Amino acid sequence: MVDRPHRPLSRRRLLQASALAVPGAWALTACARDQPLGGPSSAATSAGGASSGAASEPAQLQIASPSNPVKWPINPGNEPIASGLEPEANATLRVYNYPDYLDKAVVKDFQKEYADYNVKVEYSTFNDYPEALTKIRSGTVPYDVSFLSYNYMARLVYGDLIRPLNHDYIPNIADVWEEFQNPWYDQGWQYTVPYVIYTTGIGWRNDLIPEDIGARPNPYDVFWDSKYAGELAVLDDDREVIGMTILRDGGTDVNTADPAALGAARDAMLEMLSISQPRVTITGYTDIPEGVLSLSQCWSGDMITGQYYMPEGVDASVLRYWSPPDGRGMVGNDFMVVLKGGENPVMAHHFLNYMLGKDVSLKNFGWVGYQPPLRSLTPETMVADGYIPANLATAVVKPEWFQVGYPILELPPEVEAEYQAIWQQFKAGA
Repeated sequence: MVDRPHRPLSRRRLLQASALAVPGAWALTACARDQPLGGPSSAATSAGGASSGAASEPAQLQIASPSNPVKWPINPGNEPIASGLEPEANATLRVYNYPDYLDKAVVKDFQKEYADYNVKVEYSTFNDYPEALTKIRSGTVPYDVSFLSYNYMARLVYGDLIRPLNHDYIPNIADVWEEFQNPWYDQGWQYTVPYVIYTTGIGWRNDLIPEDIGARPNPYDVFWDSKYAGELAVLDDDREVIGMTILRDGGTDVNTADPAALGAARDAMLEMLSISQPRVTITGYTDIPEGVLSLSQCWSGDMITGQYYMPEGVDASVLRYWSPPDGRGMVGNDFMVVLKGGENPVMAHHFLNYMLGKDVSLKNFGWVGYQPPLRSLTPETMVADGYIPANLATAVVKPEWFQVGYPILELPPEVEAEYQAIWQQFKAGA
């Protein structure tokens, strides 16, 4: 078993619905059960990449998706740094991330690795993406590296907030899954390198819920089962709960703009409220191990983390996690970028490369609980080496799932407002 102390909330637990919007990007709309939802936005996805030279956000942001991969432009004046440069000496490398979404021991190790350059890493945190983007845009602090999501790629590129990468400095990309060496959200990995990956599924303790939830014909139905009323929870995240409801009802488009599909999801969610009275929380990673909850919708990394929060005398072997075993469930990842406003772009490239190293990634994985997408890391080795107990092997994310799974995408503002209205109605009754 990997040794790790208890610790506070980390990135996925702090996501919540607030991370899904940029301040000022949209306004909430009213949505009552007996009202029809508004029509789909005319600003749906646009195909292909935009022309170079647009350093400000276009009127209509491109929305990258697996069916609409995008190669972003490199804006004039924001070309990649030259090859062969020495890392900046006596640098303060400013890293901007969610709290506890990076092992501080790894940061210290990086400083030791580059001791000849006398580098100091300054770790600053944000609570959600709107806060992060606002601070990055302001330029008040010259952050060098940040950990972000593909939901914001258009804003990051067209806002000239991130630097295109010089691949010569990042040879460790060779150990990364092919899916992330040419990701749909950043063709040619011009701006990003992957950080960690996860699925969304169901976690439970089998001594409190002896039923094998994964053996149900439709495991998502458990959230509509009165037998478990008051014992379960859903994630405090509108996109995750609406997406799960769509999948439960036989749909596959977890980013739908169809008013009929959204209306059906809204009604099903309100039915769930009346049947099982689920809690809305992001603390399933502690609540399930500690027996506060018997079952919860959760992210794979949270259940892996849950093994470190078991009460005294209760073995982690009672934990269970299910997501669709064929990978046709919700799947996602976060990535690392070099920020344009940083003062140490060469050292920042070295930091990204360092984080992709196998030993470093494994050490960080043992602390954050979220899996890095490395070829050298197999399901068998993760279990054998104690990063994941055998009873949670179902929390391992497989490369092929990024070909068949359903990522949560950026939405046009009008559609995002409909999702938020559904969510506000659901939470009001929870």
